[in-house]
Amino acid sequence: MATDELSSKLTRRLQIEEGEHDPVALDGAHENGAHEKAATASADSELGAKLQRRGELNDGIGGHQQPSMKVFNPYTEFKEFSRKQIKDMEKMFKQYDLEKDNFIDLMELKLMMEKLGAPQTHLGLKNMIKEVDEDFDGKLSFREFLLIFRKAAAGELTEDSGLHVLARLSEIDVSTEGVKGAKTFFEAKVQAINESNRFEAEIRQEQEEKKRQAEERKQRQAAFKELKSAFK
Repeated sequence: MATDELSSKLTRRLQIEEGEHDPVALDGAHENGAHEKAATASADSELGAKLQRRGELNDGIGGHQQPSMKVFNPYTEFKEFSRKQIKDMEKMFKQYDLEKDNFIDLMELKLMMEKLGAPQTHLGLKNMIKEVDEDFDGKLSFREFLLIFRKAAAGELTEDSGLHVLARLSEIDVSTEGVKGAKTFFEAKVQAINESNRFEAEIRQEQEEKKRQAEERKQRQAAFKELKSAFK
């Protein structure tokens, strides 16, 4: 019995080696190989789709790039302007940000230019935004709004451009020169120190003004209480 079984196994082995029969184990291997190839093809397809989507976003196809959410400090980034100038710019920005979404869109810019007495065409308004629109979202953030005045102060705007007209009619004086106008390293150092001192002086001035206003409120409250007690 054992001899017949051994003979059968040897015969089977010879048939496999001569190619007359395929081993059963190989069928499983072919099936596994097919699954692996299908999985690899699927992964390659998914990666290809992601790379294509990335390329479309970079080329401006299929949706806008998301604007940067990085918080910036206008007083440290725009050191060429005084605190008062920046506050005046912020006041103007908020005045025309009618939707209160921290952006000035095309229609709000249209209203601003009309109020300033320099209405622009639709294309002119789009070009104004495009010139400082760093994140390509088609509207102006406060930082991009400040860039208008930086470019105006640096003389980078042509006189017939809408942005130049905006900066000129805004009644915000941006004619001061910062450290960039220094001729030598030492002159730049002196200007930097002066800028720092001016910044600190402006902060102190604001704090003193707030103190004075608080003191006046206190005095008014005390006078009101005194007057009120006189009628009791």
